[in-house]
Amino acid sequence: MKEALRIFNTELWTLYAFGVAFTIFRTYARVKAVGWRELRPDDYLVWLAVALYTTQSTLIFVAVNHAGGVANNSMTVAQRAALDPTSQEYANRVFGSKIQVVGWTFYVCLIATLKISVLFFYIRLMEGLSRHFRIRVWIGFGLVGATFLASILGIYAPCQPFHHYWQINPDPGDHCQAAVSKPIVWSTFISSVITDIYLLIVPIPMLWGTTLRLAKKISISIVLGAGIFVLVCSLLKTVFVETDPVNGAQLAGQWGVRETFTSVITTNLPMIFPLLKTWLKPLMGSSIFSTKGNTKHPTGFRTIGDGGGGDGSGVGRSRKGTKHTADSLTYSESEEQIINNNNVKMQNLDTYAGPGKTGYVSTKGILVSKEMMVVEDQVSQRGSHNGDYDSKKVIQDTW
Repeated sequence: MKEALRIFNTELWTLYAFGVAFTIFRTYARVKAVGWRELRPDDYLVWLAVALYTTQSTLIFVAVNHAGGVANNSMTVAQRAALDPTSQEYANRVFGSKIQVVGWTFYVCLIATLKISVLFFYIRLMEGLSRHFRIRVWIGFGLVGATFLASILGIYAPCQPFHHYWQINPDPGDHCQAAVSKPIVWSTFISSVITDIYLLIVPIPMLWGTTLRLAKKISISIVLGAGIFVLVCSLLKTVFVETDPVNGAQLAGQWGVRETFTSVITTNLPMIFPLLKTWLKPLMGSSIFSTKGNTKHPTGFRTIGDGGGGDGSGVGRSRKGTKHTADSLTYSESEEQIINNNNVKMQNLDTYAGPGKTGYVSTKGILVSKEMMVVEDQVSQRGSHNGDYDSKKVIQDTW
């Protein structure tokens, strides 16, 4: 018993430490890229998530170590009748039952906060795109809000009167045993399925509609689609509760710990991925990460995971005839450039594929230069027809 407790505590706090460290790493990458003043809502929401994650981990630790890991579930009618209300076990079960309710509440709040953070990241990623793409993100906010309310109702509505959640004898029924309550388990699981799948289908179809090479599409899809592992943990947690009436609650608790850890990691991964590429560049060699030509970020570029040049204000110097050569960039600078122009339609911009090659314009209004980024241009009316750019503000999210 003591050995099992030690193993559980080690896993709990090791995963917690990695999750917090990953969030710190993400914040470092973002500050290095854009500076403190350019941080966006998702950069702050992940720290709200850390506060919720800390609270949830503490509740789990207390429930297991100070309440014996027991609650008002997994008891026969005879065991309930025989349990002395003045005994320590009775007190532990009441205390553990209360922690179960509070723990589920913090779990739901944590998962919703992380998903809202992802949606704010999508807004930043899609700046400059048509309203059609932004609507998908706003629908995502609606889904997260609706599933959050459904999960909260699944916790607080089924068990009435509410104090039955910590009733030992007589048996309060399945709905009032928070550790294995079907309304709680299924409402949170279905909410996770709906929102996790939707968060996958927002960016990935757009990515695969571009002309990036297959290997690059796959690598970016893995980063953006890492949330599927959260869904797997949620599924296993639900399966154990439904199939194992004796040890199901304990196993579900363990997979719940892994689920929240995985959620924290996958939410922060897209911001860290480009910085990892930069650090791995010397180790992996020039064949993967080096450039074929002398292409550099223009002054004022802001990148995720790459501070870029300029003074950090985000406003670059005016440039003439700026063109992006598609074939001169390799994996480290693969990009999708999405341009939001105040005075020029995207389809009127000229591109070319390199010296001696024929340029093309994406039919979807996306200028492909093999680097995923968001660029906001302010082009003067006088120079819009001949390629002269002035007052150029460049903010880039690169992969």
